[in-house]
Amino acid sequence: MEVFFELVSEPGALRKACEKLGQEELLGFDTETTELDPFEGSIRLVQFSAGDQTVVIDLKPFEEIGSLREIPELQPLRDLIAARKPVKIAHNAKFDAKWVAHHLDVEMGGTFDTFLASQIIAAGERERRHNLADVSNFFLGIDVDKSEQVSDWSAEELTQSQIAYAAKDAALMIPLREKLVERLQNDDLMRVAKLEFDCVVPIAIMELNGFYLDQEKWREQLEVVTKEQKEAAAELQGMLAAGVSQGSLFGAPEINLDSRNQVTDALINLGVPVPETTRGWELEPLSDKYPVVRKLLAYRSAAKAASSFGENILEFLNPVTGRLHPDFRQIGAPTGRFSCSKPNVQQIPHQEVYRRCFSAPEGMKLIVADYSQIELRILGEYSGDQNFLKAFNGGADFHAAAAAQVFNIEPSAVTPEQRSFAKRLNFGVVYGIGAQRFARLSGVSTGQAENMLRRYFSTHRELDSWLREAGDKAIGEGMARTGSGRLAKFRFDQDDRVQIASTKRYGRNLPIQGTSADILKRAIRLLHDVISGTGAMLVNIVHDEVIVECPAEIADETAKKVEAAMINAAKEYLKVVPVTVDVSVGDAWSK
Repeated sequence: MEVFFELVSEPGALRKACEKLGQEELLGFDTETTELDPFEGSIRLVQFSAGDQTVVIDLKPFEEIGSLREIPELQPLRDLIAARKPVKIAHNAKFDAKWVAHHLDVEMGGTFDTFLASQIIAAGERERRHNLADVSNFFLGIDVDKSEQVSDWSAEELTQSQIAYAAKDAALMIPLREKLVERLQNDDLMRVAKLEFDCVVPIAIMELNGFYLDQEKWREQLEVVTKEQKEAAAELQGMLAAGVSQGSLFGAPEINLDSRNQVTDALINLGVPVPETTRGWELEPLSDKYPVVRKLLAYRSAAKAASSFGENILEFLNPVTGRLHPDFRQIGAPTGRFSCSKPNVQQIPHQEVYRRCFSAPEGMKLIVADYSQIELRILGEYSGDQNFLKAFNGGADFHAAAAAQVFNIEPSAVTPEQRSFAKRLNFGVVYGIGAQRFARLSGVSTGQAENMLRRYFSTHRELDSWLREAGDKAIGEGMARTGSGRLAKFRFDQDDRVQIASTKRYGRNLPIQGTSADILKRAIRLLHDVISGTGAMLVNIVHDEVIVECPAEIADETAKKVEAAMINAAKEYLKVVPVTVDVSVGDAWSK
């Protein structure tokens, strides 16, 4: 595709170009940077395309004047980027949003992200790829040459080939958006697209904010975990020794504790009724009766912590900020949930020894807020189940109420063990749990599990009906939607009972878990709008939880804003079931 472009590198031409571009409704938008990390590199080019004409702005000459954040001559550029109109169309807009926020001190306004739009349209199809080259080929039939992407963007003078490459990427955006909007409208996906686009800038800013990790405390907990792992390993070897069929010629037999086959054989020889598979949650019910299982789970927990959350996490501390700056993938799963890497702070263990290491710097506080039982509340809303609605609207302890129903006792007589049992059952229902799996999870027989599930659903008839209908709909229509209209398509073999059962479970779960993700994303946008400019900043999110860092003197005020934003977001999706948010203010990521 041939692109006509203008290269701008001085203040007068920049001002005129921005004035003209500002009259457009839509602009293709892109940047070229010298590095991938905004803390390590600089922006070289900013490109805008109105379709028939593309403007490429070279910022290197402006760097000679001073810091890009402070140069008055760049104000027309900042105003154009910040404006709600024209809408900026970008591929993976989070990348560009981070760079202009950090180097130009401006937040993008009016965003359309072709990367996210492609993901939304794909509806969970794993074969689809969403880089610009693949998306352009799929929707426009245009092959994009990305060879210049890794060229030297810090060169004193850029080549015509580099500038033409930059111009083409921006020029692609308007025709690409046209095709994407057509598909989004046809598939009734415009609401979820807006939800995702509104989240781009808040997530970009959160990644720039980073999350403070106390290195000294982290190394302290690592020493503790390493010691626990060694002690648990030694004790476990001794406990398993009697279950090893053949001893060593030189003393007590020893097995590879990380070998599931060897450990399983030893447990069976010790008389432990090990399930066919030995995932941790299946062994958990056996831990009360068999000390060797309890010790095995302790060892595995320590081993996983030492390997996944050890010294390696410190390698991600940014040398400029001294903080972690994880990469959040906005649509990390078909449900719309985020995923996270470099490092994955969403999987930090809940134990106090870990989370206390993520603390507020001096003079700051952390606000930790999470939705209370949000997925169960969504399930109650969708199913209209009267017992769910009665429990939530009455402010009752939901898990205790379920335990009373399952065990046919008064709520006041429910024991902590029975409540815990009911809690597993309640959340198991969300994930489409069956009798066999619930039996393994809870340590009861399959027959007992069947009776408990039967009793549970006999008191939750509307819930039972909704779950059946959701499963049948997934099979009949081959898809499911969340509250925002997010679509997930299912592929399965109609003659394969296992695949059919799996699809039914997914069809029941996706509307629940996906709507929870929708609510969180709406909360992130609302929260961003109310805390911007106050000194408070979002530093982490974990599924139904947000963590905000703010000056100590405004912590209580900010906590109220966080709670209000989260509740208001949920109210856009839940009209019948009330929503509560647990909020705490402290010095660390703990409650």
